[in-house]
Amino acid sequence: MHNKRIGFLSFGHWARVPGSLVPTAGDALKQGIDLAVAAEELGIDGAFFRVHHFARQQASPFPLLSAIAARTSRIEMGTGVIDMRYENSLYMAEEAAATDLISDGRLQLGVSRGSPEPARNGAANFGYVPKDGEDSGDMARRHTALFRKAIAGHGVAEADPHYAGGATGLLPIQPQSPGLAQRIWWGAGTRKTAVWAAEQGMNLMSSTLLTEDTGVPFDQLQAEQISLFREAWTAAGHDFEPRISVSRSVIPIVDSQDNHYFGLRAQADSQDQVGILDGALSRFGKSYIGEPDQLADELAKDAAVQAADTVLLTVPNQLGVDYNAKLLGNVAKHIAPAFGWSASLTK
Repeated sequence: MHNKRIGFLSFGHWARVPGSLVPTAGDALKQGIDLAVAAEELGIDGAFFRVHHFARQQASPFPLLSAIAARTSRIEMGTGVIDMRYENSLYMAEEAAATDLISDGRLQLGVSRGSPEPARNGAANFGYVPKDGEDSGDMARRHTALFRKAIAGHGVAEADPHYAGGATGLLPIQPQSPGLAQRIWWGAGTRKTAVWAAEQGMNLMSSTLLTEDTGVPFDQLQAEQISLFREAWTAAGHDFEPRISVSRSVIPIVDSQDNHYFGLRAQADSQDQVGILDGALSRFGKSYIGEPDQLADELAKDAAVQAADTVLLTVPNQLGVDYNAKLLGNVAKHIAPAFGWSASLTK
């Protein structure tokens, strides 16, 4: 079995507020690039970004991911996740293929039905509304199916022989990036959607919350989700091995700066929370904040971390590149080896 991978997951927040080192959207984008470069130098495996619309966060990921691809040589870059309700499937397929070609095949795209957004019916303002008999989730899955068809090289548009050199039939989008179709992840918020993702042949991306609750600790519920995904994948008979990621908030307290920012949260965020999200009873995973040895021991016992092959570390991006590079370095040095990770330039 390969070593586990670790990456960072940035929500890309920017705001002119006290304490923020990311006052503008330009700062957020440029610092995202710089943090990916720093992470690669540390041996971190991935740079992932959350996508939100009508918010002061990352909204159009492909320029950012392309810039990271051009500045790095090994690290994966991706999303966690793109809300497919908002997407033009074929334009996104062109953008994704171009970005993947720039990166020499390092793009890892997390997509999903999306989460609650600041705008009511935001996708409708982008021009996308469900068809008769659909809800917004159905529309997101329809957009995803066409996107995946396009990046797999299938024809999607009728050729005009006069302008297509005499070609007839259906034309595929261009460019094409071989292998990209196997690097699409579905952000699943429940066990049921994880099974659906496996049946469709998409990798599994599971976050720090699940929109269901059975009363068991979050890591156990998420581990059950992963187990059901693997069973469904095997039953479907796909011809490649899937990847599975989970996200965790991990803040080692190693100096006075860490303690200043996060010391008071160590106790408050040390337990799972249960609440209502988007109308569903949901379980939110705890944050891992404390001494490195303690966190290493806790994460080594985290059932979902053990079951996944990739762990995405959420970062407080508004604290700037230097702080987040230090945080990632401390996790890599003191904590991640305990749950199966080792730095490698050849993974």
